[in-house]
Amino acid sequence: MDHLVCLDSGANELENLIKGQKSMILRGADVVKVPHGDVTEGDILYFINSLFEHEVTARGVVTCVFNSGKLSLEESYETIIRNQDRLQLPDKQFESLAGKRYLVLIGLDNIQSIEPFRIDKSIFAGFDDWLQVGDINTVLTTDVSLR
Repeated sequence: MDHLVCLDSGANELENLIKGQKSMILRGADVVKVPHGDVTEGDILYFINSLFEHEVTARGVVTCVFNSGKLSLEESYETIIRNQDRLQLPDKQFESLAGKRYLVLIGLDNIQSIEPFRIDKSIFAGFDDWLQVGDINTVLTTDVSLR
């Protein structure tokens, strides 16, 4: 399964993944939402650097996934702190995610820059920061002027 993932450009998530300084990403919410339960080992994540960009520049392979049940405030903090060596969250990101009731931690390997390609902007209707696409080829732009 392929997924399109928007990373936090302000936290340099993409750069830190490519450089190997970080090997895990985190999604957190107070209710169960995507990608909770939708990611499995072996899935391919394609990365864009922000919602305002529509160019995929890197990819990685999922090595492990932890989908939490409903966590207490303390459990949420503890889970993130235990994985901070792989997450490498800056303070601002830590503060926005710690305490969320549902966490999805996704370990990655084989993170690499790829030949950039554009995606169809229309898929972003209602797009938060994660889109399960099945096959990445289904979201490539057909507008050759954007390639």
